[in-house]
Amino acid sequence: MNEDDPLNPGDVENGDTADAPSDVGDPADFVARYVPADVLARYEVFSYRNAALILSEAHPVEFGELMDALRGFKLTRDIIAKAGGNESEIPKAFSTLLRPHGWHETTIQADLLVKLLWREAGVNARGKAVTTKMSRELTKARFLDGHKVDYVKGRVAFDLEWNSKDQTFDRDLYAMSAFSQCGVIDVGVLLTRSASLNDVFREMGLMAKYGASTTWMGKLLYRLNAGRNGSCPVLAIGIRPECIEKVRP
Repeated sequence: MNEDDPLNPGDVENGDTADAPSDVGDPADFVARYVPADVLARYEVFSYRNAALILSEAHPVEFGELMDALRGFKLTRDIIAKAGGNESEIPKAFSTLLRPHGWHETTIQADLLVKLLWREAGVNARGKAVTTKMSRELTKARFLDGHKVDYVKGRVAFDLEWNSKDQTFDRDLYAMSAFSQCGVIDVGVLLTRSASLNDVFREMGLMAKYGASTTWMGKLLYRLNAGRNGSCPVLAIGIRPECIEKVRP
């Protein structure tokens, strides 16, 4: 495969790329039960560890704001032509839609308190064998340091990757897993571009810009199938060509 030509949507899996959830993902009918039909008409949505259920039922306010942001997002060919990584118009658009509702860039830091407990054998004053409880504590400062998610509200984390290096997904999933393990969030949401946009990129002569080693759904699903989100439920959303605004005559 040419390095600048992303995996064709028909391929099931190729190296470190996948185009569908494995059996660790939730069924498509499960996703359709919770994600609004008008959003599914413009985006591909995949759920892991019951993320769709948790987000929609346990966090309806945050879920509603994310769905409204997806509805309000406008993608144009001009944006596609000039869009880079996280400095492009795309994250700025979502910041405009979400920041006013209290979605903040959030960094997690934590010290780790380690307790060692044991018993020591000995003899008391009467010569009787006894055991004494012993303990020791040590602190590993900044055991978690600097893991960041671009948008966090309540117990929901949201991040987006349009055209960064695909290793960025590892950072995002590790951060969401750390937030989840610390009990800070219940669910994470990751937005990226769908493989179905490849036809648009080819038509516009942009395949060299939107290459296989950048952030797109195939790279994210591979990592989710491999369990790199840990125990954190994740909803993966892909921007499809249906999001591109039609040019009015």
